[in-house]
Amino acid sequence: MASADSENRPGAQEAREAPEAIPQAVKIIIAGGFGAGKTTMVASVSEITPLSTEEVMTEASQGVDDLGGVENKTTTTVALDFGRITINEDIVLYLFGTPGQDRFWFMWDELVEGALGAVVLADTRRLDTCFHAVDFFERRGVPFVVAVNQFDGAAHYEAEEVREALDIPAEVPLLMADARERESSKEVLVQLVTHVINGRRPVLSG
Repeated sequence: MASADSENRPGAQEAREAPEAIPQAVKIIIAGGFGAGKTTMVASVSEITPLSTEEVMTEASQGVDDLGGVENKTTTTVALDFGRITINEDIVLYLFGTPGQDRFWFMWDELVEGALGAVVLADTRRLDTCFHAVDFFERRGVPFVVAVNQFDGAAHYEAEEVREALDIPAEVPLLMADARERESSKEVLVQLVTHVINGRRPVLSG
């Protein structure tokens, strides 16, 4: 039982009245073309069992989904992927992976609502498949970073080559990543949060 002296120590009253720190919940979108590794990234970095709406691809997708470069892909996200990662004691990121096929793009508008920023995963085997994601976030003014997912056997390109091919502005971070590796995926998310924070700082003149 606490003594009267301990109750009256300097700072004791403030400690009793101070609310418990509540982490800031931040919504992040993981986007990119079909087969770029969105589901893999969410799964690799999430500290909870990720929610995934992957379904086995059937004959119904033949002639509809472009499998060029990802012929071995047997499943596809039909709604979203969801995961969570704690960056530090103040920030918890909630990750929403978008479906990549053209026929599911109508869902992106709802998924992006309230998002702090986005990661655009680029696949150098099918670089053109991430053009839609880049354009989508640019048009809506959503901060984003581009992460080049390095697939085994894919041709290697320097970061500036990818930047030029995608016509990415210099102020948008572009980094190499491996969506299968937790630390690599986490670094991408840290870079995004840093990019957003830097973009909100006032520019000091003089």
